[in-house]
Amino acid sequence: MAIFGTKKKKEEKGAAASRSYARTQASHGGFANEILRAPWFSEKALIETEKGVYTFAVPQSATKASIAGAIKELYKVAPRMVRIVNLPAKKKALRTKRGVGTRTARRKAYVYLNKGDTIQFA
Repeated sequence: MAIFGTKKKKEEKGAAASRSYARTQASHGGFANEILRAPWFSEKALIETEKGVYTFAVPQSATKASIAGAIKELYKVAPRMVRIVNLPAKKKALRTKRGVGTRTARRKAYVYLNKGDTIQFA
């Protein structure tokens, strides 16, 4: 086989497929606690839980598919839909000599469940 050839051996194709499958399993499987950092407890979020919409703090790298997989793994519930919101960083006044600080950028996910499905936080 040439160095820059387009033909590949069949074993390489099978090995590459198994590696990509393992990577997707790892992103959904063992890292559910890292994907769903914490429930988002605000007045608006608590009102939405009555309608079957739950809000979670998630990392910047989380995708809708990984969030849905984490919900299935941790709470044994299949979400109907997932929406993600990026909250920008904000300048906040500090009562110190420095004067101004920056609040970090955050990301939250709205998880919509089917009717009758609930999530217990406690």
